[in-house]
Amino acid sequence: MSTNRIFSPQPTEDGSYTFYSQEFQEAFHSSFGAKQEAEVRYIEPCKIKQLATKKSHIRLLDICYGLGYNSAAALEAIWSVNPECKVELIALEISADVPRQAIKHHLLDQWRSPVPILLSQLGNKSVIRDKYLVAELLLGDARHTIQSVVKKGWQADAIFLDPFSPRKCPQLWTVEFIGLIGKCLISTGRLATYSCSAAVRTALIVNNFQISSITGAGRKSPGTLAQLEYKTSHLLSQKENEHLQTRAAIPYRDRNLNLSAKEIISKRNKEQHVSNLESTSQWRKRWLESHI
Repeated sequence: MSTNRIFSPQPTEDGSYTFYSQEFQEAFHSSFGAKQEAEVRYIEPCKIKQLATKKSHIRLLDICYGLGYNSAAALEAIWSVNPECKVELIALEISADVPRQAIKHHLLDQWRSPVPILLSQLGNKSVIRDKYLVAELLLGDARHTIQSVVKKGWQADAIFLDPFSPRKCPQLWTVEFIGLIGKCLISTGRLATYSCSAAVRTALIVNNFQISSITGAGRKSPGTLAQLEYKTSHLLSQKENEHLQTRAAIPYRDRNLNLSAKEIISKRNKEQHVSNLESTSQWRKRWLESHI
């Protein structure tokens, strides 16, 4: 995201605020509720409160930190059940613009103390070393900053994957990028994302994740929970599994982690064009007809 962009708070239905990105032509959160989306799409599926009852030290990786809502919701959840739990947070964001403007507009104040103060320090200084929180905000292209996390062998208990949509920001949904993310998750950890894109789900599966759906938070489509060790009985529906057999499931690829969004999309479009897989429109039509 370009620097020095001005973001104005936009209200959502739960009373919380989000920003709208002119660059990506998308809001940072669902209009149904920015705060609720953080809790329902990320905190609950990753069982953050349950983690805090069992562990005295939790590591979190927040990819596309944005306004800081996912991290804020996680910290509040952890300390609400275990006030002395020590948290390590690594957050990836393209620039400090959005976090700092969220701070400027007091958008983090909806979470309980000391969360707003700590994340304001993180947004302004990019590092925190507090008694119960050690955090880093790594600025730049996440395809590059994630490599520094991998190199030091740091692994999270939970990962929040929250870029703009695959069609707008495909570079952070590729097989290769998700492969790096997988190296940053402990074997029993959980990764959550709002996306149910068949291409994204395929990229997760290729990288040895087991996936299931996340419902709620007002979005028309479910999110996705990914685990390396699968311990839940909630599997994908037949319709969702069949969607993974269509052209829509051909994943985004960026072998050297340096292609532009346009190049990644073009490469995938060419692969889809020559594919013998069922088209997404045929899949939708078949399911519509079978349920009339």
